[in-house]
Amino acid sequence: MRRLKTYLAVMAIIVSLNAIAIAQQSAQQSAQQKLLTIDDIYDAQKRVNFSGTVPQLRWLPDGTHYLHTKLDPATREPQLLKIEAATGSITPFNDATRIAAGFARLPNVTGDEAKRFARGDNWQSNPANTAFFVTTAKGIFLYDLTRNEARQLTQFPADEDVAAWSPDGTHIAFVRDHNLYALNLQNNQTRQLTSDGTPKIFNGVFNWVYQEELYGRGNFKAFWWSPDSKQIAFLRLDDAPVPNFPVVDHIPVDPEVETTPYPKAGDPNPLVKLGVVNIANGAPRFVETDKYKPEDFLISRVEWTPDGRIVFQAQDRVQSFLDLTYADAATGKTTVVFREGADAKAQPWVEVIDNPQWLSDGSFLWQSDRTGFRHLYHYTADGKLIKQITRGDWDVRDLHGVDEGRKLIYFSGMEHSPIAAHSYRINLDGTNQTRLTTTEGAHNANFNSSFTHFIDFTSDINTPTQTRLFTADGKLVRPIEENKVAALSNYKLGKVEFLKVKARDGYELEAMMIRPPDFDPTKKYPVWSHTYSGPQAPTVRNSWGGANYLWHQMLAQKGYIIWICDNRSASGKGVGAAWTANRNFGESELRDLEDGIAYLKTQPYVDGSRIGLWGWSYGGFMTSYALTHSKTFKIGIAGGSVTDWRLYDSIYTERYMGTPQTNPQGYERSSPLKAAANLNGKILLLHGTMDDNVHMQNTIQFAYALQKANKPFELMLYPKSRHGVVDPALLKHMRGLMTEFIEKNL
Repeated sequence: MRRLKTYLAVMAIIVSLNAIAIAQQSAQQSAQQKLLTIDDIYDAQKRVNFSGTVPQLRWLPDGTHYLHTKLDPATREPQLLKIEAATGSITPFNDATRIAAGFARLPNVTGDEAKRFARGDNWQSNPANTAFFVTTAKGIFLYDLTRNEARQLTQFPADEDVAAWSPDGTHIAFVRDHNLYALNLQNNQTRQLTSDGTPKIFNGVFNWVYQEELYGRGNFKAFWWSPDSKQIAFLRLDDAPVPNFPVVDHIPVDPEVETTPYPKAGDPNPLVKLGVVNIANGAPRFVETDKYKPEDFLISRVEWTPDGRIVFQAQDRVQSFLDLTYADAATGKTTVVFREGADAKAQPWVEVIDNPQWLSDGSFLWQSDRTGFRHLYHYTADGKLIKQITRGDWDVRDLHGVDEGRKLIYFSGMEHSPIAAHSYRINLDGTNQTRLTTTEGAHNANFNSSFTHFIDFTSDINTPTQTRLFTADGKLVRPIEENKVAALSNYKLGKVEFLKVKARDGYELEAMMIRPPDFDPTKKYPVWSHTYSGPQAPTVRNSWGGANYLWHQMLAQKGYIIWICDNRSASGKGVGAAWTANRNFGESELRDLEDGIAYLKTQPYVDGSRIGLWGWSYGGFMTSYALTHSKTFKIGIAGGSVTDWRLYDSIYTERYMGTPQTNPQGYERSSPLKAAANLNGKILLLHGTMDDNVHMQNTIQFAYALQKANKPFELMLYPKSRHGVVDPALLKHMRGLMTEFIEKNL
């Protein structure tokens, strides 16, 4: 009897444990069955943080510590921490309360402003990290960390967000009302360095087209300190010949109009000069550029050599060549070191990449696309080629720097994978190339000044960005932010597959497919495809895709196969692949996209009669072009679209297309606007009404052409939105509208 009772008790425990296990498994499965919603991805109040936390880190000059901006868990205020890299030991870099109190004592600063200045998000620190300044609507404010002292340096807002420390930390240069100034911190004296600035003449600050297409979106600083802190080189841009374009904010009762000089393809460009000025005395002087026609001339990069010469990159307006040029700061005399793109047939355009990387002996490293792939080259100071360092059918992406003591170069590149960058090192003589990052996915390395360690930011298609510290030879030191996003495991996500699809001529196209989570190979599924298609701008990437990727996953949950296939000119497989689009946008890109769809149609689970396409910007152009030049797609969504390349800016468009005057047939063939009468399928047009990049004019003209051709279409405009719709309420509306359009028509 005792044995029976014991047996029954044991069995009861086993049954109970099994019940608990089943319940836990059921709960886990239930959690993994959640379906994504627009609110989960886009609602400002309800959205889930699927991307987790990516820390803001910056190495200090000592190479052993980095700064980390982080929220204080108690106060929820940003705090700036000093971290010993190898151990993770944390000390506060500053006393935010004390700094805020210092700013608050200034007569022109409120308590809330003082707290904001003290946060550290917009600091510009001097080279020694002993002081910083912040630029505000009230002027420039400085805080000296050694003296614990705050002071207001200027009281004119204007363009003072374009400001920079001198290398020795004794001066701050800034732009006000289109003129360049230098402020001496030792005597608090300000010297105006240029005097002819106007709304049309820019000294030391970029105009719209230069920052957008040559120097980087959002980068308006067009001046460069000399290594000895005594002189400043700057660009003078004259927008007088450039036509103006109005952008209207329709929401106020009295509409507000922004008028911006905007050179469209074939229009006059801004006239550019390269000046240099001594900060202590004397007027600006300009370097010699007489060999170039002013109307056919771009200066696409500027910097100083370590020995005090100015070096700049000069191009013609269609960027068929690039001259690396030295300029004597005292005399203005120039010497061309060498020319990229001397053979236009072999190299249809030359896109500016970066400044030279100078070595201590005066030689330099140079990045070039001349073979159709971007690689590193070593030159003597006077421009004689020493050696091609990297080689192969893949691109170098970024040059991280050089450890001259060990004669090692660190860079990122696509040698391992065309859809994910990795970090590498190679000997200065081109031998012993080694991949430092070994996990699959995309890697972005941030090396310290001594090249003993790097911080690696890595992600893949399924995993948000993780942050780790490595030694320079690729050995893991410690995780910094593992970023385990638990929320992702609660959702029923579709499987992602990377593929290679052969085009009709045998070229391998990179592709990505997301199948519905409950995929049934015996069923037929509609396909929703995405493209960008622009030169060397791939969308197939083994990296975390954020909200856009999750929206695609949401559509997969609704029963759509998601398909992304990069046409060769958009791929990360060298500029040589992009040369196929030279002087004729749209045609070769569409051919590759159709070859990808042709592959899909051979799959028994694809409904070839229900295939849609969407894209934004160049992708909006490509969607509009595809639906007016092909019968492959049943529907399309075109956002922020270029609908005729005569309507887009000169520097980007002419690089690839030439001018409308020299290539009228190419512009005609590349225009969805001209082919509006051939629209096939249903199309939804989206545009921000204040888009100052791809003007709403593109979509309005396309709509007008469709109306005249009696072609039905749908249109949604987003007031106050620029080239991207970023207002959370409007973005949610837009993604909901897009989803509804797809479900209704596909």
